[in-house]
Amino acid sequence: MAVYFQKREVVVPGQLLAEGRYRSSFGTYDEGGKIYSSLMGLAELRGNTVKVVALEGAYIPKEGDLVIGVITLVAGNNWKVDIGGPYGASLHANNALRRPYSDDISEYMDMGDVISAEVSAFDRQSGPFLSMKGRGLEVLEGGMVLEVSPAKIPRIIGRRGSMINMINDHLRIDTVIGQNGRIWIKSPDVKRLRLAIKAFKMIEDQAHTSNLTDRINRMLAEEVAKLGGSDSSEEPSAEVETVDEEEPIEDETVIEPEPEIIEAPEPEAEAESEAEIVEEAPVEEESEPEASTDEDDKPETEEVNE
Repeated sequence: MAVYFQKREVVVPGQLLAEGRYRSSFGTYDEGGKIYSSLMGLAELRGNTVKVVALEGAYIPKEGDLVIGVITLVAGNNWKVDIGGPYGASLHANNALRRPYSDDISEYMDMGDVISAEVSAFDRQSGPFLSMKGRGLEVLEGGMVLEVSPAKIPRIIGRRGSMINMINDHLRIDTVIGQNGRIWIKSPDVKRLRLAIKAFKMIEDQAHTSNLTDRINRMLAEEVAKLGGSDSSEEPSAEVETVDEEEPIEDETVIEPEPEIIEAPEPEAEAESEAEIVEEAPVEEESEPEASTDEDDKPETEEVNE
């Protein structure tokens, strides 16, 4: 028994990977007790099973795959669904709805709707058949769909969901990962959506490198900390200060305009000027109380309205 590759080594088609009591799995073939790679990708050994995860390639459906599709046609009791790759899929109403259901199944799902479904059967001649009778299989409302290489989906999910769970926890987003290379993302705001896209694209570009989970973790922690700082810093209290500054200015202008005018003409002068003051003073004293009240009221109402 011998293994001729290191963990997550990039291998090419025809390369000898192992011999002896090893089992051939996806991306490999067995010939005379020796296991060879059938495509270009990352070689992995799980127990005594050898597999190769493709670096690139179109999506080839497999039974049990979770896929994200877009309904393209409603025909009778069937929906035609685009799941990417070279094969168009079919979804029968019996595999999506409970009986009894309406004859017009477009009432439940129509063209353009995004759904999560499972590949229930696959025939290269008739194409894959889908089912939505399972937990979490539904119409995906809101959010957006990001397309990545189907070969990178296992790396985006991570071992036992470690990678995708870390991203969801950091960003507080909802995601559905399709084996067909589609990721449905629903985010509370645009900034976190952009971070999610950045993380998924980073994984897609660096899927062949080691310690990728740690790098994604650090990147998200730093970016989320920046988001928290920017949110808390945008809380100005200038409006309260400007209101407090304007009120005393209005009080000063209203309170002391007229007393200076009333008290000003009282100096002792020549007899001729005194006679004129005595004749004019009663007129001013009689008219001033009414005028002052009207004048005092007018500026107050005008300034308050302003």
